[in-house]
Amino acid sequence: EREVLALIAEGRSNAAIARELVVSEAAVGKHIGSILTKLDLPPATETHRRVLAVLTYLRA
Repeated sequence: EREVLALIAEGRSNAAIARELVVSEAAVGKHIGSILTKLDLPPATETHRRVLAVLTYLRA
């Protein structure tokens, strides 16, 4: 999950992350879902959860 989050921080798409890590896009999606849950970032229409996850990652 940390690798996925680091690649998100680099601006990579799910497809690019999947290619880099040699996994399926579905696996990347599951990792991202797990990351968002662990960071307590619920679905919202006014915020972009991937950006919030990256900000949390950068602050750590």
